[in-house]
Amino acid sequence: MEIDGALIDSQPKPWMRGVLALAAVYNVLWGAFAVLSPQTMFRWLGVDPLPVYPELWQCIGMIVGVYGVGYGIAAVDPYRHWPIILVGLLGKVLGPIGMLNAYWTGRFPASMGWISLTNDLIWWWPFTVILIGAARAKRRPVDPS
Repeated sequence: MEIDGALIDSQPKPWMRGVLALAAVYNVLWGAFAVLSPQTMFRWLGVDPLPVYPELWQCIGMIVGVYGVGYGIAAVDPYRHWPIILVGLLGKVLGPIGMLNAYWTGRFPASMGWISLTNDLIWWWPFTVILIGAARAKRRPVDPS
């Protein structure tokens, strides 16, 4: 299909399903780890003193795990389930903003940035490309036949 001179695929590329499936597995595993062992990551990253309320980190782990379930659903049909990907991308943009704020105000050490890199930043590009593809596929003209 062609729109404004550009070739538009009406179906997601296979890599899109693969990326979302990988995001699903990663988020479920990371979330489970944060729930089951909330202080471990802080120890690995040299955070001292350790957080006083590990239950908050467990709650974040639960949220990340639930995102993983959503990515698993979206992997079945990325263009149809684009709202899940959009919500995920918003979280992956806003999370690092909060992390930077915590770093700049002295509440988090720079080592915590690794969490934003692996949980958020690496997913920006593929999620954005999937959303652009979904938007373009939605704009495509309907074949009247």
